[in-house]
Order: sequence, then C-alpha cells, then structure tokens
Amino acid sequence: MATSFPEIGDRPEDLAALASVRLTEEQLARAVRYAEPEDVADRQVLSEVGDDSGDLLLCGSARLEAVRPSAGRDGDQVLMHYGPGQFVGELGLLTGQRRHLRVRVRRPGTVHRVEPRSFRLLMARDAELSDLFLRSFLARRRLLRQATAQTLRVVGDAESATGMRLRTFLARQGVAHAWLPHTSAEGTALLRAAGPGTADLPVAVIGSEVLTGVTPGSLSERLDLAYRHTGDGTADLTVVGAGPAGLAAAVHGASEGLRTVLLDAVATGGQAATSARIENYLGFPFGLSGADLTARAAVQALKFGARIASPCSVVALEPGPHQHVVTLSDGERIRTRAVVLATGAAYRALPVDRWTELTGRGIFYAATDMEAQSVAGAPVAVVGGANSAGQAALHLARHAQAVTLVVRGGELGARMSAYLVERILGDPRITVLTGTEVTGLHGGERLDAVTLTHRAGAARRVACAGLFCFIGAEPATEWLRGVALDDKGFVRTDLTLAEAGLGPRWRAEGRRPLPYETSVTGVFAAGDVRSSSLKRVAAAAGDGAGAVRSVHQYLALTARA
Repeated sequence: MATSFPEIGDRPEDLAALASVRLTEEQLARAVRYAEPEDVADRQVLSEVGDDSGDLLLCGSARLEAVRPSAGRDGDQVLMHYGPGQFVGELGLLTGQRRHLRVRVRRPGTVHRVEPRSFRLLMARDAELSDLFLRSFLARRRLLRQATAQTLRVVGDAESATGMRLRTFLARQGVAHAWLPHTSAEGTALLRAAGPGTADLPVAVIGSEVLTGVTPGSLSERLDLAYRHTGDGTADLTVVGAGPAGLAAAVHGASEGLRTVLLDAVATGGQAATSARIENYLGFPFGLSGADLTARAAVQALKFGARIASPCSVVALEPGPHQHVVTLSDGERIRTRAVVLATGAAYRALPVDRWTELTGRGIFYAATDMEAQSVAGAPVAVVGGANSAGQAALHLARHAQAVTLVVRGGELGARMSAYLVERILGDPRITVLTGTEVTGLHGGERLDAVTLTHRAGAARRVACAGLFCFIGAEPATEWLRGVALDDKGFVRTDLTLAEAGLGPRWRAEGRRPLPYETSVTGVFAAGDVRSSSLKRVAAAAGDGAGAVRSVHQYLALTARA
C-alpha cells in the first residue's frame, strides 16, 4: 500500500528531480545561518545505516553520496550524489526514524551541519525552505520504497494474522522496506543465510542485523518510532490516538507553538486509514483513500514539530492539579500540561465460531489496496450497513470476482449516505442482501466460505475468500479511570456532563467545563471516542481543532491561577 502525494508527483523523473534539488545561493545562505561548518575528509563516513537521523548536512565545497551497503561481491549501491548547494537528509529528520542509508564523502571539502534543534527552528521560521526540504524528503522516501532492494527486508507469512499486522504497521508508518514471502526463493535464501527458521517468523534483516519473531512494537523500537524521552521537560499537550481527531489536534497544537506529543497504540491514521476511499471530505472532489489523508496529516504535524510515536500504548492517565502524567505500556511516564483523548473506536467482531482463528486469514477489518490485492479475482463479502462498509464494497468490486454486501437491517440507506447507496445498487459486481447475517465460517487454514442466514430463517453457504467486517465500533476507553463515560463507554464532555457529577475540583475552579473538556480539568476528548460525536472524518478533524482551542483557554486560565 503506497501513500501518494500528488504535489511531489509519482513519475520517477519527477521524484528524482525533487530528491536532488539544489538550493539557490540565497536559499543556501539562509539555511547556513542555522548550521555549523565542518571540514570532511575523502571517504569519511558521516552517518551509517541504523544511526539516529541526526543532522541535516548542507554541502559547501564537499561532495557526498548516499549508498546502500552490501556485504556481497557487487559492493555498495550508490543511490544519490550531493554536490554544492544540495543537502543530505531523510524524512527521519522529522519522524525520528533511524537512517536507511550510509552517507560518505566523495570529495573532501566543507559541509554545514544543522543539528536537530536548529533544524526545527529553520522549519518553523522559513516557510519556503520548509516546503522545499519536506518535498525533497518525501520524494527520497518514495524513491527508496520503489527501489528493488531495501535496507530493511522482512520475511514472513503475509496471510497470517501476525504477518498482516506487521505489514499494516509498515505500510501505515511509511517505512521503506521489502516484504519477502517466506515461501519465495529470495525469502528462503535470506532465512537460510540469516540462520532463523520458519518458527521465528516474521524475520527482519536490517543491514547485517537479524531480528526474529518481530512485532510492530519491537520493530518500532528498533526503528526509533516508539516514544523516547528527550529531556525536554513537561509537554504542553499530549494527544492519545492518531486518527483524524488526534492528527488535527497535533497539527493545530504544534503549529500554534505548543510542545506536542502524539501517541497511537497501532499506527498513525486510526480507523480512518482503513477506508478505501473518502469522497465527502471538503476540498477533495475526486476523493482520496483514508491512508492518503491521514499520511498527509501526519507529515503536517511533523513539519510543525509534533513528536509522533507508535505503536505506543497508553495504559494510565494520572490527573494532577497543574500537570497530568500519561503512562505508557513500557512504564515510560510523560508529564504534560493538557491531554486530548482521541482514541477513537474499534470495529466489533462477529460472535461466530473460529472468528479469532481466521482473522488475518480471510477476515479483515480494513479494505485498503493491501487487503484487496490479497483476494483479487476471488469472491468476497462485506458486513455492515454504514459508509465504511459501502466504501469497502465499491473498492473491493474493482479487485474481487464478486462482492456480497451483507446488511443486518432491512434497508441499505438507513445508515449509509445516499451517494454510496446509488453507486452500490448500480454496480453489477455487488449483490446486496438485507436482513441477513453471517452465521458460519468455513475453511482450513484460510477462510473459503461463509454461511449467510436471512431473518426469515433461510440459510445458504457461499464461497468467500475474504470477509470484511464493518459492523459498528466500541470506544477505546477500557484503560481510562476517573473520567466520566456514558453508558456505552464513550467519554462525556462539556454539555453532556451533569453538574452534580463534576465534584469539588470544579467548584474550586469556579467554572463549567470548556468545549470538549471532560470531567477532569485539562483533559479533553475529540472524535469518535467522544459521547454524541458525529462519527465522520470531517467532524473528527473539526473536533481535534476545536479541542486545541479549548486547550489554549485552559492553559491561559492555569497561567493566571
């Protein structure tokens, strides 16, 4: 699944031009103000694969090259040359991810080194250079992902639940990598050379380093995508959940000068990233995938200085009078002046035998290109009656042999937008079954058929290589303590909070909760996790922006106290 950024183009020649852009003399002079000069020697290695992303390097008189190291007889593969006026840096300068390539000196001379804090200042103060660097970093990342051989190679079973989770994480985080099926000739050869057997799958190879039994969490740690304490002190704002609401909160918080941390238990994008196509989001008349939308938002947040970490599970929130403490699953504690809860909601599973066993082996909760390609040419079924199910059915119809849309209710348009209903009913590749439920799963190691039962009692077994489930969601609030929830577990905010339930702290404050504020002062909620929210991407993004406005009001109140 490749995230596209039309503003940087998709053609290799366009990407190459952006990746190798040269600063004008005036632009270079502005950038050098944030740098320290350094003389470098011939063949000197300035950064190695796996190093912290570190510094931006501006070429003065020196010439540099970025290479993919090789232990074989073919030698290192040179991917980029940099001369006077050009710069060395990757998207990892913003994400914190470790370097993918080795950088060494091709001709001695002078470079100008911009260390991370100065780079953040440059990005914040110089809009022209900020956009130029960002486009170039995105182009370099795209070129690296298009390369046939990658520094990070992962061998695994793509059809297993473990493999699917890892592939989803890598795709949604935009990590450049090559996925090698464990049964392929290349995958088998790599396993044999590295030593592990199939019992150790998935296996990740980073340069000469071999990691066995990798998970999104362990790989995130290795790639520096997990949260790292930087010693910067108390955060102004910590956002828990990186769906549209959390991403919007991070963009608005960071762009308005708040030291912002964004955490997600799975990967950036949240549930929205699983949507195959969104066509009713303002400003995108031709639609875009949820992965594209949220990837753009993540880059925006990074551009303004937000720190993003995932997978990064939050297990506790400890409110305090002047600051709160967010505790992560690894025991790390983040002190923060304000919190926005944007944990969203997760799709429910069906109460059918073998559901857990076949999840990832034919049962999916997303219908992105990655899942669609895995069932190409085969019959599939989509369960659900809301927009997400409709979008999935239309997207899958372009890949699958046929799509059966299974709706428990009696009418397709009860919870689905009219434009989706019309398209579905007009698509000969989609069969709609209302008043119907999935009551049985069949197959060996993979799903190959389902039993569908109509409310009148008639049941039939149909071939099905992929079952895509979008049947409503449950709020991700099981970890919250001390925050008022409604009877379904969603977080109550502002007007939905009863006066009697606010307690003595609020009486001491002498005020009612601000918009989006929860029963705990300084803790806000946005998006699908909020009680009575609209459950739409645009509404969630609006919630995130609105919550940050209230965060500013709250911080101003506490500053005067």
